[in-house]
Amino acid sequence: MRWTGQALSSEAPAALPGLARLSNLVRSVQTPEFAGITFHEVLAKSALNHVPGTSKTLPFAWTVNPYRGCSHACVYCFARPTHGYLDLDAGDDFDRQIIVKVNVGEVLRKELAKKSWGHHPVALGTNTDPYQRAEGRYALMPSIIRAFGESGTPFSILTKGSLLRRDLDLIADASRVVPVSLALSIAIYDDELQQSIEPGTPSTKARLATVTAVREKGLDCQVFLMPVLPFLTDTVEHLERAVSLAAEAGASSVVHSALYLKPGVREWYLAWLEREHPELVGPYEKLYARGSYAPAEYRTWLGERIRPILRRHGVGSGRLSRATGGVLPPGAGEGVLQWGSFAGQAGADGQIGAEGQLGADGQVDGAAVPSVMAVGQPTLF
Repeated sequence: MRWTGQALSSEAPAALPGLARLSNLVRSVQTPEFAGITFHEVLAKSALNHVPGTSKTLPFAWTVNPYRGCSHACVYCFARPTHGYLDLDAGDDFDRQIIVKVNVGEVLRKELAKKSWGHHPVALGTNTDPYQRAEGRYALMPSIIRAFGESGTPFSILTKGSLLRRDLDLIADASRVVPVSLALSIAIYDDELQQSIEPGTPSTKARLATVTAVREKGLDCQVFLMPVLPFLTDTVEHLERAVSLAAEAGASSVVHSALYLKPGVREWYLAWLEREHPELVGPYEKLYARGSYAPAEYRTWLGERIRPILRRHGVGSGRLSRATGGVLPPGAGEGVLQWGSFAGQAGADGQIGAEGQLGADGQVDGAAVPSVMAVGQPTLF
């Protein structure tokens, strides 16, 4: 698929100096359907991205990112700083300058066919969302899913995109030959807040309906209640609503984490707070005064608050699978790892430390999944 639209030369350094240096930039496209967004089509030199340093923290070391940048525009997105590798900023550019690897499926198929490929689990959605709005036009995911199934490569998908429903038949077919894990990221259960802080995402209702659609296909589907926003979504009322709706939708399990504010994200999030909730700027600066992670005391408090809600709704926290790199529900087969069963001991609060360890209660501390996934400079092309 290609749009007929404004084509910009890759020799236009004044507009986008980082992208202009790329020899694999095909063209840049704008369309009225995506007002204010520019899609930069590139020819990927590789599809598989090796993530160093994960062997002791997560059961996968390979990812595929068909897109860079994300029109979901989530204010808190941990991946924002990765745009800096192309001289693009972590704020508006991340939301509006989207890199599209138009040949990613073809390249992936070739890489998976190599004799040297070890059929390691591959994770999608670990950096930017593979089912963001542009996927409806570019349709890169079907070829990626087929490549995994045909090569015998296990995979996991984490997304906020209800467009996942389009590919459920393909995913179900792949699951008959390789292990597959699916998860929906649904953090906000207040419509007004969700539209303010995640302006480009499908509604919470649409994502919950996607969970139900996944389950109706006979597949497990986890809900990632990530991040929990201090003073905004950590009330008993909000957590109760979140877990009850996830359980009603059929979620196989629910995992949660407190907001993680690393440099590059922190500034963007605090600017949003200043506009929308200025009374919370001071409390946030105090809470995150010691670094990017919420303090252990807050994480302990949050875990104690949500655990009885999870139990009351019969939603377990799930387990990590070495087969797929994703999360499996309670009671799902063997060959999986309990939260906290690797990467060392969890703390006394049952949660993980700043090193990205996983807690026995299923909480991923400080969005440790993203913090690990962002290790090192990502392979962009």
